[in-house]
Amino acid sequence: MEAVKTTFVEVERRTPGVLYEPVEQNEKQRIAILVMHSDENYLSFPTGSEMAGRGYTVLCANVMNKEGIIFSQDDKMKSVKAAVQYLRSLPYVEKVLLMGHSGGGTLMSAYQAIAENGAKIFQGQEKIIPYSGDEDLPAADGILLLDSNWGNAAMQLFSLDPAIEDEHSGVRINEELNLFNPDNGFNPEGSTYSQEFIEKFQKAQSERNCCLVDYALNRLLMLQNGQGNYCDDEPIIIPGAAQSFFNNKLYAQDIRLMSHTREPHLLLHPDGTRTTEIIHSLRGPENPESFTPSFWEGARFMSVKTYLTSYAVRTEKEYGYDEDHVWGIEWDSSYSCPPGNVTHIHVPMLVVGMTAGWEYLASETIYDRAASKDKTIAFIEGATHKFTPARHLEKYEGQFGDTMKTLHDYIDEWIQEKGRF
Repeated sequence: MEAVKTTFVEVERRTPGVLYEPVEQNEKQRIAILVMHSDENYLSFPTGSEMAGRGYTVLCANVMNKEGIIFSQDDKMKSVKAAVQYLRSLPYVEKVLLMGHSGGGTLMSAYQAIAENGAKIFQGQEKIIPYSGDEDLPAADGILLLDSNWGNAAMQLFSLDPAIEDEHSGVRINEELNLFNPDNGFNPEGSTYSQEFIEKFQKAQSERNCCLVDYALNRLLMLQNGQGNYCDDEPIIIPGAAQSFFNNKLYAQDIRLMSHTREPHLLLHPDGTRTTEIIHSLRGPENPESFTPSFWEGARFMSVKTYLTSYAVRTEKEYGYDEDHVWGIEWDSSYSCPPGNVTHIHVPMLVVGMTAGWEYLASETIYDRAASKDKTIAFIEGATHKFTPARHLEKYEGQFGDTMKTLHDYIDEWIQEKGRF
């Protein structure tokens, strides 16, 4: 790896960034990679130093915010646009690639879809709420979706606790839907729920989701008619809906769910070998405690407009998921779901899943739905969601090797394949 220099840059007001560059100039430096998440601080995300150390120009930037409050998905597009323009302004940069990790896949896939097709792509009647922007966005030349999840909206859906009986309380629980109730199959060492309970849980989850979407749309209409609680936006508090992994989820406790891909794909092993096979999750059972009764740990609080643009998605009557796929989500009802966004993206795309993570199965869905003719999917054996080796799952020390190196070496290889960029 080459030596790396870092420079703090203010891409635009309220959009800070760190530029990672190799100390020694090289031919790869003409390709720039933009790393951003939809909500979190990614200024020191490891892809910055890893890819700059391999010769590339990398900008890690944060989305715009105001006094610690994250703006809506529509406003975040302005931060991505400014970052792309900044990289295009560097005299040695010829190509720009977007990198979306986890929830960053939501932001980057939505941005590229608009940049390639115009704002109209997300302003149809199928959308819960149309995209409000109308400015041109400069398109990137490629996109990397590294352990992207199903999208901020879908992850919000998966996080909803259907056992909630009162939208104003996190302590009134329907025990027949409580996944932490031993009578329903819960075991802190690893749960095995009946098919009947799984279906009942998912049905109730979908019904609660539909009610929340309708409520938020009604509040938006009141705001637009001057009858809201404020003139511009208003808060919404959703008990039992915090989106972090350690809340609800169902598949966290019963690891039979979302446990393997439907089709064989490329698997990168720590010893450098590669196989094509059905990819199985390595994760163990997690989340042995309910945070639903807690306001700070279990509730989700945001604004009505932020919820509708960033965290709302429609579900069909038959919604659910099993060991290898998700169904019944109307991906096109929201632009906060990569599986819907990628149907509008045509630039080269690399999708990589981490087998020790809990979002890895989304990679297959994203890959299958992507419109790009030049698209690649791969998985990293033993890598966690944050790309590090899952030491706690190793059967012997060093079993998974250096997953950070395995991943970024493969990204380097993919970028450099002849004729791609």
